[in-house]
Amino acid sequence: MAVAYTKVTPALRLYRGVLLFATPFILLRLWWRGRREPDYRRRIGERFGFVQLGDGRSTIWFHAVSAGEVIAAAPLIRSIADHYPQHQVLVSTMTPTGAEQVEALLGDVVLHRYAPYDINFAVARYWRNVRPKLLVLMETELWPNLIHQAATEAVPTCLINGRLSERSARGYRRLAILSKPMLAQLTHISCQYLAHAERFRGLGVDQQCLSVAGNLKFDRAIPEDLAVRRDELMARCQLQGQLVWLAASTHSGEENLILQCFEQLRRRFPQLRLILAPRHPPRAEELLALVQSAGFPSRRLSSLSELPLDGAAEVLIVDQMGVLLPLYDLADVAFVGGSLIPFGGQNPIEPALMRTPVVSGPHCFNFTEIVEKLVAAGGMYQIDSVASLAETTAKLLEDAELRERAGAAGYAEAMANKGASQRVADRLIQLIGNTA
Repeated sequence: MAVAYTKVTPALRLYRGVLLFATPFILLRLWWRGRREPDYRRRIGERFGFVQLGDGRSTIWFHAVSAGEVIAAAPLIRSIADHYPQHQVLVSTMTPTGAEQVEALLGDVVLHRYAPYDINFAVARYWRNVRPKLLVLMETELWPNLIHQAATEAVPTCLINGRLSERSARGYRRLAILSKPMLAQLTHISCQYLAHAERFRGLGVDQQCLSVAGNLKFDRAIPEDLAVRRDELMARCQLQGQLVWLAASTHSGEENLILQCFEQLRRRFPQLRLILAPRHPPRAEELLALVQSAGFPSRRLSSLSELPLDGAAEVLIVDQMGVLLPLYDLADVAFVGGSLIPFGGQNPIEPALMRTPVVSGPHCFNFTEIVEKLVAAGGMYQIDSVASLAETTAKLLEDAELRERAGAAGYAEAMANKGASQRVADRLIQLIGNTA
């Protein structure tokens, strides 16, 4: 169990003061982001603690920041909701895309509210309205005020699918005056891999509060209509008989490098089509201008009607949510972004589940263990330069048997790592039982 540590330390007081001072700037940023993504301007009151829940039943609260975390946790959350029909399950997110995934995947069994900003008065008000029996945080969502509130109310708090890179661990060590008391207030941390548990232990977390369950993202549920959606996209985008290179979850600074590679690849593969799926779809307009300046005919996915338009686009820009899985399924080769720049990479499990060979850049420190597993299995290629990206992608594009072997190897590795959801569910059921 977590250490009973509820004193407000000087570091926590300073943290609270800084956030209170920053509140007007937080509101300004929310308004500014809402110019491009209007959903950020809706339900603002929830972010400051003004929430109401469905009924008077006790609440199990899951917090996941955005769409990826919701998708990963969905099988687990559904399992807990089914196991405890006498409780209501709240899933909070920080982003509208996360909210959309909650509605799509869990809307029949849970409630969604936006999470409060970690400002003391917002957290306290939110807590009074929710009164959770258990607080479950996803991956890296460690907020000092929220965790302190749970400890003060003697509510168990569990971090699941926990990951801690060496870079993040160094940051926590530098801020140990704030992070050490916060970590001590967690009831349990269920880590993805042993290396993550060792880093948490190095920060002072009690060994008894740590476990290793694997990565929830390997348990991603595959939609029953996936093949239908894949075929519909292929027809709309006029991709039949074409080689398709999907660059997914890309970030600013990567797309120009991808386009340089695409220019080289088109010389060898004139029938090659590129699909650009940025991590943040509202960037589509910016990417449209970038692609057009590079001289490639391009279209946004949302501009394609149910019937294909005349003339196939050489570059298709994805400006919609919920289509990445069928796009991975139809692609011949996938590049996973956030890795050509020092962002730390994005999740390479989804293309592996679709039997699609994966290529990434050198910066994958957020997914080190997964990348190592997939590379060792032969389902993923990690390159160290733009030139080797073009070379490796070309090697895969010209050899269908190699693509098939790589895709099968990645899929087999993904299947071998399933089961984390059930292990975490068993742990949470035990914690809930201890609080009964």
